Parts: sequence; C-alpha cells; structure tokens
Amino acid sequence: MTTVKYLMDGGNLEDIKYCNEFFPLAGVTTNPTLVAKEKAEYWPLMHSIREIIGPDKMLHIQTVQTTTEKIIEEAELLRDKIGGNLYIKVPISEEGLKATMQLKKRGFGVTVTAIFTPAQALLAAMAGADFVAPYANRLDNIVVDGTKVVEDIMQQFKLYNLNCQVLAASFKNVEQVHKCALCGCSAVTISANLFKHIISHPMTDAAIAGFETDWKDLYGDKTILDF
Repeated sequence: MTTVKYLMDGGNLEDIKYCNEFFPLAGVTTNPTLVAKEKAEYWPLMHSIREIIGPDKMLHIQTVQTTTEKIIEEAELLRDKIGGNLYIKVPISEEGLKATMQLKKRGFGVTVTAIFTPAQALLAAMAGADFVAPYANRLDNIVVDGTKVVEDIMQQFKLYNLNCQVLAASFKNVEQVHKCALCGCSAVTISANLFKHIISHPMTDAAIAGFETDWKDLYGDKTILDF
C-alpha cells in the first residue's frame, strides 16, 4: 500500500534541517523564485540541501532554460554536480515536453511543473514525466477548485493506467493539503510553516498541558527516568 509523500518546498537551509529532523520528509523541491529568495551562491546552496537530506531522498531542481538543448545541458550539469535521487523540474511548454521526452531517454527523473489543467498533466505524463506538479492554491486564487483539479488528474492517470505521480504544490493552508491527501494524491510539497500547522491543534495543546499538570500534581518534578 502506498501513501502520500511529504516534501518541503523551499530553499532555506534552516527550514530544511528542521523539517528533515522532525518530519517524515521524502525530499525537497525548489524553483528559481525560492532559490533567488535565499540570496545565496547557487551551487553551495544546492550542495548544502543535498548534504542535509542525503543522497536517497528526492531533490527536485528546476532548470531556468527555455530551449530543449539548454534544458538538457543544465540537467546534465545538475546530475554531475548534485547527483543522488534527483528530479529535473521542467515547466510545461512545447520545449519542455520535448525536453522531457529526451531527458527520459537519457535516464533522468523528470517533474513537469506549472501544471494548471488535467489536459496539461496528461500530455506531460504521456511524454514520460515521473511527476506532474499542479499548483493548487494559485487555481483557488482565480476561483477554480485547485484540489478538484488535482483529483481529476489522479482519476485521469488511473483511467489510462499511466505511471506518473502527482506532486501537488502551491499550498496556503492545511485544508488544501488535507483534501489532496484525501483524494489519493501521490505527493505534496509544502512550506516548513505548513508542516508546523498540520500537527498543531488547540485541543492537542490542551491535552498535553493536562498530562503535564496531572503528572506534576502527583509526582512533582520527577520523571519516569527518576524512578
């Protein structure tokens, strides 16, 4: 039985360390915007991310080129320099689909990103993408049910028996993440802040406080280790 994979979306090294230590993290996703936000030297940042998560966890790195030949050139450089369980992120476009087909022939893992419709996702999957990354919240922002689009993509892949996973992205709240997991989404990539919100609940906090109070009422400052 498979279950949803949780990845962290971002390039902040402290956030990545935190999520990798405290959560069952399957990997990290980045994009040019998130990388630029860190205002860091590119290669040291990518090497640091790989060092934190190790070689076995997924690292999805996006190219910044717009032609097939240059996308492939960047992908080969990323594989040589970063390695490990690496997926090349390619935005959906004519050149992106062409690059996806060629990258798959060269043995690359490929994630086709900036997906907004099931039709785009279907073409990407047929081109050989390992993952497609639909943007849930950005669809919600234009009065389209983003999680419903994710569900439609999942159903479409099942209908045609396509071996492509859905890596839902662009979340702003826990409810969006929950709905994607509920529809059987293969993976979600979320911010470090959303990881914290997922496990937070006022009644959980109250329950933990109650445990501590009841224990101290009887045993004071002693712990189980003291007996």
